[in-house]
Amino acid sequence: MTLTAMEVKQAKPGDKLHKLSDEKGLQLWVFSDGAKRWRFAYRFNGKQRTLALGVYPEVTLAEARVARDEARALKRAGIDPLSARKAEKLARHQAAEETFEAISKEWAAKHLADKAESYRDRVEGILERFLCPHLGSTPVREIGPPVALAVLRRIEKRSIDTRDRARSIMNMVMTFAVATGRAERNPIPDLRGAFNTHRQKHYEALTDPAQLGRLLVAIDGYQGTPAVCAALKLTPLLFVRPGELRHMEWAHVDLDAARWEIPAERMKMRQAHIVPLARQAVEILRELQRFTGRGRYVFPSGRGGGRPLSENGVRTALQTLEHGKLTAHGFRATARTLLDEQLRERVEHIERQLAHKVPDTLGEAYNRTRHLEERTAMMQRWADYLDTLRAVAMGENVVPLNQVSAEA
Repeated sequence: MTLTAMEVKQAKPGDKLHKLSDEKGLQLWVFSDGAKRWRFAYRFNGKQRTLALGVYPEVTLAEARVARDEARALKRAGIDPLSARKAEKLARHQAAEETFEAISKEWAAKHLADKAESYRDRVEGILERFLCPHLGSTPVREIGPPVALAVLRRIEKRSIDTRDRARSIMNMVMTFAVATGRAERNPIPDLRGAFNTHRQKHYEALTDPAQLGRLLVAIDGYQGTPAVCAALKLTPLLFVRPGELRHMEWAHVDLDAARWEIPAERMKMRQAHIVPLARQAVEILRELQRFTGRGRYVFPSGRGGGRPLSENGVRTALQTLEHGKLTAHGFRATARTLLDEQLRERVEHIERQLAHKVPDTLGEAYNRTRHLEERTAMMQRWADYLDTLRAVAMGENVVPLNQVSAEA
């Protein structure tokens, strides 16, 4: 006797599992909880076996019969259907572990753990935004030069710099795939000469005091979220790296002591760093504390999720102010130049505040507290100097710029 679709539909559960038989080994198992599952019962090499064929009603009676017939065909060919199913699952699992996304996550876990958080964020961001959407499900063995080139040229239309970073990351991931036996070769070296070239440029910086003053006035007038406005104002005041500023946490800021201590994992050089806060910086942070003080980050993302401000936050603001070629990083060069040329600050103090390695007579490359008192005074003079530039730009009667120096 064979089952009918109506019998399958109306099959009721009992106190224990009971089975309804169709022809050629197909069975419907009805469980006490009401679940109905298809099974194919057969013998192979003298042993009784059972192969799962799906759950009713997702798998209909007609579909279950087709699956049974496919299993019977394997059996006739001398292949155990259950063993074939296990081999298929293993192959799918191995294929899933050998995709670009899976390999990139494994590589990141092994090679980014000891890197600065800002670097990890940048690498993971490029993987998530630019590489995995196009390569994520592709087995690394199938990524040849044409595939890699097509993805990188797509990125190139957006940004040559991003393309170069993506190519470097793809190169490291594919090298790792080859080394671990998941790919036969790395296609990235074959792409030399396949891209548009561009001349390397340094971050653009304003070193003309008058132009900087006008920009400071424009920054004060910028209309945006409290976090973006504060980050924009603090960028020239503190001249830290953009990633360090974006990831500033309230737990690392002591407004009473006027000090921000950046942990080593957030620094490029993997050394803890102290940023003295001038009076003006403290005022900006106290005002912002009203809005973001209950969270982790001083400058939280407007999208929520406990994330810091996007790297495009300050950049977009500068573009809005028609200073699109100027980057947040460029203010480091601005401070380096004007502190030296206009305020006559000691270069050693400037370099230490920039968190650059400065060898001294003791052979010490970096010390976060070195010349801290002098650097604290320098940061206040710098903030006062910026106030002067702003006032001059607004036409106020102030001390001439050439008299605003470290000797004041």
